[in-house]
Amino acid sequence: MYQPQEIAVYIHWPFCKSKCPYCDFYKELARNTDQNTLIDEYINALQRYRQILPDRVVKSVFFGGGTPSLIKPENVAKIIDKIAQFWPIKANAEISLEANPNTHFQTIFTDLKNAGINRLSLGVQALNEADLRFLGRTHTLKTARHCLAEIAQVFDNHSADLIYARPQQKFADWEKELTEICSYGLKHLSLYQLTIEKNTVFAQKGVQPLNEDDAATMYDLTRDFLAARNYALYEVSNFAQAGFESVHNLTYWQGGDYIGVGKSAHGRFVLNGTHYAAEYPFTHIPLTPQERAEELVFMGLRLTSGIDKAEFQKICGFDLSEVINTEKSKNLQNAGFLAETPTHFFATRSGLLLLNQIIEQLLI
Repeated sequence: MYQPQEIAVYIHWPFCKSKCPYCDFYKELARNTDQNTLIDEYINALQRYRQILPDRVVKSVFFGGGTPSLIKPENVAKIIDKIAQFWPIKANAEISLEANPNTHFQTIFTDLKNAGINRLSLGVQALNEADLRFLGRTHTLKTARHCLAEIAQVFDNHSADLIYARPQQKFADWEKELTEICSYGLKHLSLYQLTIEKNTVFAQKGVQPLNEDDAATMYDLTRDFLAARNYALYEVSNFAQAGFESVHNLTYWQGGDYIGVGKSAHGRFVLNGTHYAAEYPFTHIPLTPQERAEELVFMGLRLTSGIDKAEFQKICGFDLSEVINTEKSKNLQNAGFLAETPTHFFATRSGLLLLNQIIEQLLI
């Protein structure tokens, strides 16, 4: 019976100082938030998960949002300490927090490190004033630069987010931003193509991102630019120096077990041979092996390494060929969008550009 021993823990902090016009994630404005009460709720939720999943080892903790850098460092420490009381934490576990430059104060990064954070991810999004304003960011370029320099000094493991394919964006301008972000020596970069989601301010205003062909070209050029600077693409939107891939996010993409606490948080875990989809607070819906298998295809093909066939079968009980449309797969391989070895199944470089369409065909 397949039963993972390791688990990842996601702490969702949905509060922000303001909502960006491109964002379609669940968010609440941080007004009169009773932080201590919420932290106690999170700890109670973690304790209940301890009762459900007692024999696990925590491989990673991720404070995401929202803006988790709004959490008081002492409350971050409190949550980490409680997790350590409920489960053993793996040696050298990755403990990450997403920070926003607009929450910066003089000792925040040192305080977060002292609280137990060992990986800091900074939501920069742009490295020029005009696009910071366009994207609704409330920090200045000067603050972003200060924060980038500081996290590079305080932490040994660090990441930054940027958004590309902005309206009318030229690669020469984007290259300047890439050159600057690389200059800080960060171990990891998350680069997201601007998409206009329904129910966002951008959608309401009719904002149009860069056209698809130019965005695809920009993606390819970005990949080459960063590869020359020792940042390898390992997932559709994520680049890392060797050994600094996100342990926590790899759990999602490789089909590992994780739990989530906080509004809109969710999880996936195996218990007594059954896969469960979890929604906060404590709604656990059984998944059929077929449903879980399809999720593994959807998530696994995001990785440049693709799907490990043996792991796939171990997790869901199916051979990969039983889940995907093999005729479509052969056609896509012949067209150069997919590739296969005896051990792995993956999207090619050109396939990654059309990943959503490819997955739709494979799962017919």
